[in-house]
Amino acid sequence: MTRLLIVGPPGAGKGTQASRIAARYSIPAIATGDIFRQNIKDQTPLGLQVKQIVDSGNYVPDSLTNALVAARLEEEDAREGFLLDGYPRTLEQVSYLDDLLAGKSQSLDAVIQLVADQEEVVTRLRKRAVDQGRSDDSEQAIRYRQEVYARETTPLIEVYRAKGLLVEVDGLGEIDDVTDRILSALAAREVVPVAQ
Repeated sequence: MTRLLIVGPPGAGKGTQASRIAARYSIPAIATGDIFRQNIKDQTPLGLQVKQIVDSGNYVPDSLTNALVAARLEEEDAREGFLLDGYPRTLEQVSYLDDLLAGKSQSLDAVIQLVADQEEVVTRLRKRAVDQGRSDDSEQAIRYRQEVYARETTPLIEVYRAKGLLVEVDGLGEIDDVTDRILSALAAREVVPVAQ
């Protein structure tokens, strides 16, 4: 049973690495954006609330995000572990997740932090924007998202560092190399995949 979080700045390859690590550990990669979209698509009561909030241009409040994540973690595939991507994002969400897991006599095994030089990430995202014709990914917009990430995530990273859960991994380089670094760092903490 493995319970992980992955954090990293936009453009550090979190989504790619999350799916690879989740596959290796035979656990679902759970991204909050996917949870929101699935609940909206399924028109669940929580999904209808999310749609109304998002359509009005507002952020989904912690209470609703927490409820959606809690419901997702109750699904069959997540009972034996999970990798969360994009949650928690606030200190209140950190506390909620800790309490939720403690209520099941569980806790996180590790928090993977993909570390990436901001200039490298900006260059990578600018190249992706040009390649994919994404005009909304201006350098200014990319830098703003990096600043928001740093401001919002630094307090969470410090909480997990203080708990001894943080595993810092260089997020730059070839995809396979980054995956190997993550797996090695987790193995060093004795967080290893269950034998297939």
